[in-house]
Amino acid sequence: MRVSEVMTRGAECTHPDATVREAAVRMQALDIGSLPVCENDRLVGMVTDRDVTVRTTAAGADPNDARVRDAMTPGVHFCFDDQDVAEAAQLMKDNQVRRLPVLDRNKRMVGIVSLGDLAVETQDEQLAGNTLEAVSEPAEPNR
Repeated sequence: MRVSEVMTRGAECTHPDATVREAAVRMQALDIGSLPVCENDRLVGMVTDRDVTVRTTAAGADPNDARVRDAMTPGVHFCFDDQDVAEAAQLMKDNQVRRLPVLDRNKRMVGIVSLGDLAVETQDEQLAGNTLEAVSEPAEPNR
């Protein structure tokens, strides 16, 4: 089964020059915890509710002035829409992420695939269970 068969199409992006507040309001409206960051139709990062909290609020920055580019995580892991879902699951395991932006071979974002998509759409309990276990392993703290 291909990623294109299980992904969520039409995932929304934010721009790196948007304010952190604008991104947070958009996440709230969409009821999501992460938002891809795109510039000129290209994926350049991902901003999460945790990024807003840790990289903006806890750092004392004003979310009305702080830019998404300063809070986002650059160099995001992604998969391609024509990849097998097992490959996407392996990327999730290797990188301990629960969702991956999905790109076409022209590197344009076409959707998002989540651990939930893998579990529900593939109905492969072993694939979903093994992925969840690997993603949920505690990471070593940065010291």
